[in-house]
Amino acid sequence: MDLTTWAIFPLLLGSIGVYSLYKLLQRLRSGAYLQDAVVVITGATSGLGRECAKVFYAAGTRLVLCGRSEEGLKNLVQELSQMRIKSAQLHKPHMVIFDLSDVEAVNSAANEILHLTGRVDILINNAGISYRGTILDTKVSVDRMVMDTNYFGPVALTKALIPSMIKNRRGHIVVISSVQGKISIPFRSAYSASKHATQAFFDCLRAEMSPYEIDVTVVNPGYIKTNLSLNAVTGDGSNYGVMDNNTAEGRTPEEVAQTVLRAVGERRKELLVAGLVPTLAVYLRTLAPTIFFSFMAARAKKERKLKDS
Repeated sequence: MDLTTWAIFPLLLGSIGVYSLYKLLQRLRSGAYLQDAVVVITGATSGLGRECAKVFYAAGTRLVLCGRSEEGLKNLVQELSQMRIKSAQLHKPHMVIFDLSDVEAVNSAANEILHLTGRVDILINNAGISYRGTILDTKVSVDRMVMDTNYFGPVALTKALIPSMIKNRRGHIVVISSVQGKISIPFRSAYSASKHATQAFFDCLRAEMSPYEIDVTVVNPGYIKTNLSLNAVTGDGSNYGVMDNNTAEGRTPEEVAQTVLRAVGERRKELLVAGLVPTLAVYLRTLAPTIFFSFMAARAKKERKLKDS
């Protein structure tokens, strides 16, 4: 080896050392940011919400678990109480039961949350409902129902809690959106519309809250291996009841929950959690929309043939 080659090794080692130190400091800051923070999680009884409850509990936060099922929340609290974690001070979670699609119930729940905790540091808007159906066969009442749960519910809860965050000069709003907040795919119109609206609202919120030092994080996952498709509604409001192949082969909720935890700890503004194909589709929609539209038309034709066969 010549002298130039030998000189590269100290530079490489130095770069690795600096990067390692940066990651260590990042983890320390993240841990300090989360420790003892009051974290509200909606849709906590199942799927991603349940796994988020576990990882944020393990991080030493003070949880407020929200959902429609009292039994489901009690089971989750019992499961959390059985966790043994030495690295963090654990706190018994609170439970608040309400239906996110009912705005009056949301406002009452916000008052209850503030009464229980005195403040909210991090709000994770996770609860949601999925949809499968054709636009022509979907009742407007179903469109409204999906929007009430996926859009108006999180908006109402955020608006109810954010004044206390502004008063405390501390707060972090997190919303679990979807890749479909970036692109629309056939036979998901109501769901995609609700997630597009969610993306737009929280992008605006991020800008408007910057003077108050309140963070906004939008997480856009791809397919997650949960019961979301099983519990989806169809065009007439009935239950879809089918586990889609893409959903069954998606990321595990445990993996995505860890990603959400890191994104919050690092105070990321936005995060796309998806595979190569949906990630490329997001960029294709912006850079080459005509090609994207052709792909979606072909996908719609293929899915329609499968349904008719």
